[in-house]
Amino acid sequence: MWKSFSRYVRPVLGPLVLMGLVLAGCTTLPAPESSPSRPSREAGQVVPPAEETAKPIVKPDPHALTSLRLTEQARRCLESRRPDEAIRVLERAVNLDPNNGRNFYYLAEAWLMKDVIGQAREFHRLADIYLSGEDASWKKKVKRQKKRIAEMN
Repeated sequence: MWKSFSRYVRPVLGPLVLMGLVLAGCTTLPAPESSPSRPSREAGQVVPPAEETAKPIVKPDPHALTSLRLTEQARRCLESRRPDEAIRVLERAVNLDPNNGRNFYYLAEAWLMKDVIGQAREFHRLADIYLSGEDASWKKKVKRQKKRIAEMN
């Protein structure tokens, strides 16, 4: 009797067990609990300073880095009295990072070298806007440039 039972049940039971295992693997587990929230600042409770000041690591923007390299290349061109080449390089730098005020400052310098006051004035205006938050040395440079542009009129 057992032989006849296993002959008819085994072919049906095997796939059913397999299907059960497959379906059991498709079930979802409950989501893990989220990380514990930051402790509240109740009376007497102190939050460690490391938690307060922890900042995420920010990777530098590749466009901004390339723009800075081009700015330095253009500065060297201006030192070598090659304003046309500096303008070409700085236009690429501005396209990569339009918020870098140094590019506009050096563009104004290049146009001053070429005695094109209108362009120099416009790029100086942009440099003044973007470099307003920079350190004192850049503010002095922008002020001197403004004076030179005014003298050339």
